[in-house]
Amino acid sequence: GLDSLLDVFMSAMNFLAIRKAAQPPDSSHPYGHGKAESLAAVVQAGVIMFSGAVIIYKAAEKYFLEAVIHYSGLDLGIMALSLVFSFTISRVLRKVGEKTGSEALKADALHYASDLYSNTAAIAAILLTHYTGLVSFDLLFAVVVGLIILFSAVQILRAGLVGLMDSRIPEPLEKILKDILETRPYPAVGYHKLRTRLSGSKKYIDFHSQVCRKLTVGEAHELIDKLEQDIKNNITPLDITIHIEPCPHACDLDETTCEIVNKPKNSQV
Repeated sequence: GLDSLLDVFMSAMNFLAIRKAAQPPDSSHPYGHGKAESLAAVVQAGVIMFSGAVIIYKAAEKYFLEAVIHYSGLDLGIMALSLVFSFTISRVLRKVGEKTGSEALKADALHYASDLYSNTAAIAAILLTHYTGLVSFDLLFAVVVGLIILFSAVQILRAGLVGLMDSRIPEPLEKILKDILETRPYPAVGYHKLRTRLSGSKKYIDFHSQVCRKLTVGEAHELIDKLEQDIKNNITPLDITIHIEPCPHACDLDETTCEIVNKPKNSQV
C-alpha cells in the first residue's frame, strides 16, 4: 500500500517535471529546462529510499513484538489486480520513455516494474502465512519488498545524477553519430573535439567539422546544414552546434590527393 502511494507521488512529480522540462528556453534558462526531470528523479529516489527503510524497520519491529497478522478474502484479489495494473503501466511508460527519451518516464517505468516483484512477494507472503500460520513469512517478505524498493531507488538516483552531471548521451546514440561523421564523403574531411551531454530528454552535441579549404563560405555552410539535418533525423530531440574548420593540410585540393580522406577512418577523429 505504501509502495502504491509512492507511485502516485512519483507520477504526480514526473507530470510536473515533464511539464516544466517541455517549456522552451528563456532569458534565464537559455539551454531550456530539461534538468527538471533529473532533479525530480533525485528527489523521488530520496523519498523512495526512506519508504523502503520504513517498511524494513516496521517489519523488524513487528517480528520482535510478535505481532498477530490477519488476512481477509480481498487480499489476494487486490494484489492480483495491482499486479496486472503495474505490468500494464510499466510497459506503457517504458515504451513512451524510450520513444521520447524522457528520463522521468523511464524512472517511473522502472519503479512500476519493481512493483511486479513486490506484488508477487506480497501474494507469496499471503499464501504462505495463511497455509502455514507462520507470521514470519509475512514479515520476511515485507523485508524483501523493502529491499526491492531500495534497489529501484538507487537505480532512479543514478539516472537522475547522470542528467544533473552533464553525462554523455547513451553509447548506442553516440555510435550512430560517429558512424554518420566518419562516413561523410569529400569535401568533408574529418572532425574533432566531439562533446555530447544530456539534459532531461534533450541531447546536446557540439564538434569541429573539417572541410576542404577550397570551399567557399556558402558551400561549407550548405555542407554543414545537410550534415546537421542528417544527425537530427537519427537523434532526437537534439540541440547541435558545429564549428567549421578548413583542412589544415596543403594538397592539390581534390578527393584523390586529400591527405585526410586517404587515411584510415580512425585517424580522422
